[in-house]
Amino acid sequence: MSAHKIIIAIDGFSSCGKSTLAKELAAKLGYSYIDSGAMYRAITLYFLRNQVDYSDHAAVLDAISNISLSFVFNDETGRSEMYLNEENVDPYIRDMIIAEKVSEVAAIREVRSFAVAQQKRMGRKKGIVMDGRDIGTAVFPDAELKIFMTADPEVRVMRRFKEMYETNPQVTIDEVRHNLELRDYIDSTREESPLHQAADAILLDNSNLSKEEQLDIVLEWVKDRATNPRPVSPNN
Repeated sequence: MSAHKIIIAIDGFSSCGKSTLAKELAAKLGYSYIDSGAMYRAITLYFLRNQVDYSDHAAVLDAISNISLSFVFNDETGRSEMYLNEENVDPYIRDMIIAEKVSEVAAIREVRSFAVAQQKRMGRKKGIVMDGRDIGTAVFPDAELKIFMTADPEVRVMRRFKEMYETNPQVTIDEVRHNLELRDYIDSTREESPLHQAADAILLDNSNLSKEEQLDIVLEWVKDRATNPRPVSPNN
């Protein structure tokens, strides 16, 4: 593969495996992985801890001015972890209470502007993989490779249920299904950078793909984009 580094933007619905694919791609390519979802979750955690009124414009701006986000690589786990104001909050941002509120917080214009500015700064040197809801449409509209991930709704429900059950055995499938449906609605209909497939993004439906199969497919797309200036057909 050419040494030419590119930006890989991965968007899609919750529980489609965006983060898993992004992490595997970054490790395979020697790229940096930026978890935009973790950034919004950390902001949500700050809002909840400090009882920030989402409807109060001044309160939101004040809260944002007191937030510092960074990713710190953990040698023991072999991955980057989310730090909020120098505190490792990775263990807390996957809780159901965060999942229930993150789409609301992420829909706030000032929050998105704050996060997108940081994400763009992180991507200046290229050689990054970033996943989220608006990476290929708002954060990196000129990304060399854009992927839009989707999967059958029930497949997504079971994936998220298994993930959450490990830390919260009380969670039910109905709770998870309701949460995903609500997040899909909010993400797709919000005024600020709604979730939708970019015109030049490649659709990846992984309902029936293993992690290994989808990684092999996307690595071929990366190879094409890193060595060939002509775009891959979105229908490929």
